[in-house]
Amino acid sequence: MNSRLDAVQTFVAIASLCLLPLALILVFFYAPIEATLGVSQKIFYFHVSSAISMMACFGVCGIAGLLFLILPPTRKNARLVLDGVGVACAEMGIVLGAVVLVTGPLWAKKAWGTFWTWEPRLTLSLVVFLLFLGYVALRSFAGSDAFSKGVASGLAVLGIPLLYFIHFAVERWGGAHPQVVFKGGLVEPKMVLTFIISLASALFTSTAMVLARFRIEVIRQRMDEVFLALDDMESKEV
Repeated sequence: MNSRLDAVQTFVAIASLCLLPLALILVFFYAPIEATLGVSQKIFYFHVSSAISMMACFGVCGIAGLLFLILPPTRKNARLVLDGVGVACAEMGIVLGAVVLVTGPLWAKKAWGTFWTWEPRLTLSLVVFLLFLGYVALRSFAGSDAFSKGVASGLAVLGIPLLYFIHFAVERWGGAHPQVVFKGGLVEPKMVLTFIISLASALFTSTAMVLARFRIEVIRQRMDEVFLALDDMESKEV
């Protein structure tokens, strides 16, 4: 299991190291400048790639939380893995969410003339970000407490339907947020290639970070279990 994880982590890390500088080169030196928004349109490649990666991380965290709640306490190792996956994905999602919430207003200022409008997709994105921020905060103070882990997993599960509404917010409720990717907004071949590489770079980089954080979290939880077992032994001896 560890050897397979090592191989996957190595592959993802190498892919990330290759794609990240390539994406930056394409964004700043290959992709053409958009006629209406000018150079500020290049924020799109960072903003949308981070948003999709953020939703992927939060989605995996929500699924891991759901499975954590479903599995019985006797499946200790499986629950430990699921909890580690949830923590790693949530923390990476928070980082990506911060990128989204910073680049979005910068782009909106140029496109709409204001940094923020309370339109459906923007508002839901902020709500989801705060929800998983609460998840991370709760898990940070939970330690090995099973009840707190369960509550945090419940928060992650609540995020799953919100992610669905973020994706379809513009279609369902309207709003000024553009639908560039899924509605044929990208027609320039150079822009399409740049976006694909940028998205792949964001996904591989976030996956590499998640895998690294997952391994750290599993080791930390196992160390906590060892310390608790030693503490119980000492208390019994006394």
